[in-house]
Parts: sequence; structure tokens; C-alpha cells
Amino acid sequence: MATLTATKIASLDRNKQHGKYADGLGLYFVVPKKGHSYWSYRYTVHGKRREMTLGKYPFMGLADARGELLLKKRELLNGLDPLVARKREAWSGIETMDHLFEDWFTNDIQPRLKHPNIPARLYRKEMKPVIGDMRIEQVTARDVREVLQRVKLSGRPSIANDVLMYMKQLFRYAVKLDLTLNNPAAAFGTNDAGGIEKSRDRALSLVEIKEATKIFRKHMDRFGMDNYIAVCLYLVLGVRKTELTEAPWSELDLVKAEWEIPDERVKKGKGIVIPLPSQAVEWFHMLKARSFGSDYVLPARRGSNRPFIGGDTINRAINKMFGIEQGRKRPGPNLMGDIEHFTVHDLRRTFRSQVSALGFSGAVGERAINHSLKGVEGIYDRYDYYEERRQAHQKVADVIEPLVWVGMN
Repeated sequence: MATLTATKIASLDRNKQHGKYADGLGLYFVVPKKGHSYWSYRYTVHGKRREMTLGKYPFMGLADARGELLLKKRELLNGLDPLVARKREAWSGIETMDHLFEDWFTNDIQPRLKHPNIPARLYRKEMKPVIGDMRIEQVTARDVREVLQRVKLSGRPSIANDVLMYMKQLFRYAVKLDLTLNNPAAAFGTNDAGGIEKSRDRALSLVEIKEATKIFRKHMDRFGMDNYIAVCLYLVLGVRKTELTEAPWSELDLVKAEWEIPDERVKKGKGIVIPLPSQAVEWFHMLKARSFGSDYVLPARRGSNRPFIGGDTINRAINKMFGIEQGRKRPGPNLMGDIEHFTVHDLRRTFRSQVSALGFSGAVGERAINHSLKGVEGIYDRYDYYEERRQAHQKVADVIEPLVWVGMN
């Protein structure tokens, strides 16, 4: 039972009544003959008596000392000697969740993942605001739930699932380093995050393309010209989201009308040379003029650590038109009417659907979006369909341009 009070402690310290004063449960207030008073914790582990300093008075008050005592007792219950845990922290310098993420990112994520910026972005935007400053052993399942709830309530179920996946990996890394004995995210499943994700099959019809882009043009001051040109390029090239948002000009030869995306920038690690339709060449020239000498097709628009726009920039622009805002920003009106919501990836799927609708074979369509051919065909058919892809891109662009570029010249 606790016996000390804040008033009594202040009196003992002020009058330098040296000695050890018990508060209960192994917590002592120590007034030495010289120096600051401090808090001490006495405990037994493996049959041996141990003692450790928790903090100096008045920098650590009575309430804080009792709170620190509970943390140390939790470590004991988990089979960890608090003194050993403190020494390990001193060796590694890993005390808070921010420290843990930095170590995980440097020593595991960067060497292992092709796109380490994805977990880095999710930690910075979704996890850090809630748990970043916490000590590793202080994070509980309730804190994990709070992180997930914030993402869920913002209407981003797939992001919630990704956040849960990376939180589990992050805490497994902490367990591996003996920084904690528990993974507070381990008990959570998909239903606690964003739920089971349905495979999307959204492809825009030609009518939807015409109506959606008409609305974008009407609200160009809100949507942005660079974003609009990017949407047009996605519709006629079918590239993946970041293949365009992170593209350097060095990959493009607008004289030869080719875009060579190298292996290291492609999801499956296999690059491709894309034959550009004449409309795409014109749109890239427009972006070139708008990039003001940048090395990148879509340069960062405000202060940023990266030289190009974020991978979610175009999706956020589309979402705003649907009255959807990221995080806790107040959403604006839905300007899109009855048009079903779509994403950049749906534009890629739209391009693929148009290739088939124009009579090109499945093999041409798959290679046009840089998919490997499946089964026996993939093993024996090494032909890249470059000429057929050139025709497909041009025919799709010929269909799309009148829908998206009316009144733009």
C-alpha cells in the first residue's frame, strides 16, 4: 500500500532528511547525504536482490515514479530483468517507436523491399502521430486499435489493412531484438482493420470517361492541369501509378516516341519499352514545358524530400472531386454526380479493356500493361509484340482523345 505523499516527499527533500523511505511495492524515495534525491526500485529476480534508479527528484514526481514502477513490474511479469532491459536500450539506442522504426527501416526494410517508401509513408502519416513518441514497451493493443480506428474512420480500408500488416512486422522486429516480449498487434486481424478487400474490376465506359473529364475540365482550378494530363496519359498508356508519378525525363525519347521504363522501377522487376501514341507525345511536351527544367515529368509542387510528386497525388485529386478528403480534413461537395468512384488503377484497367474492345488479342493486351504471359504461353512465347502494342496504344489514344481533349487546344 502506498504510504508517501507529494507533501511529505517535498519536506524530506527540502530538509535533507537522508535515508530511504518506502512507498510500497518496492518503490523507495532516497535522500542521500549529497546530491539530488531520487527514486529507487528494489526487486528480486532469479533469487537475487536487485536495485535500480528510476529517476531524480523533482524531475520525477510521485505520480511519475509510481507509473514507472508499474512499467518495471510489467517487465518482470514478462520475464525480463528491468536492469538488463535498460542496458540493452543503452546499447542499441532504441527506446521509442520512432527509434525502432528508424532501425527497422535502415537494417531490414531498405535492403529487403523494392519500394521501402511505402511503409515509411504509412508509418509517418498513420502510426507516428499516435505511437511515435511512446516507449516500445508502453505500446498496448489499445494503442494499435487507435491507429487502425483513425485510418478506418477516414474511409481508407485498404490503407488500414496495410498499416496493420506493417505494425505486425515492426513489433516482430522489436521482439527479435529483445526490445519487448509482446507484439501488441498480433491479435488483430483483417476484420479489425479494413476488412477483406474485394478484387476491383472497375473500368470506365467511354461515356464515363467523357463525363468525368468534362467535370475535371470545368473545375480545372481545383483539379490541376498537371493532374489532368496525367489522367489522360494513364488512359492511353495503361502504366502503373508510380511509373508515371516518379518518371524522370531521361527515360523518355519524345523524338523516337518511346518510353523505356527500367527494371528497377517496375513492380515485377521487368522493364518495358512503351511505344508512345502521338497524343501522348504532345501531352508529354506540355508537361515538359510545365516542369520548368526539372529532371522529373511531374516534379514535387512544394517543399519535399523527394523531387517528384507523391504516389497518391493523382488519387487525392480524383477523391477531392468526389468529395472525399484524406485524414480529418473537411470534405468538399461531390462534383461527380452519379459517376461511380474510380482510382488511377481503374484507369489502367480501362486502358486494358479498351485494347480488347478494339479487337487486339489477349497477349497484346497483357504485354501492353507489362504483364507476363501466363502458363505455357508465357514460357514459350518470348515475342514482345512491340509493333502490335504500338498500334494498340495509338488506336486507344484515337478513341480517348476526342473524349478528354475537346476544347483544350
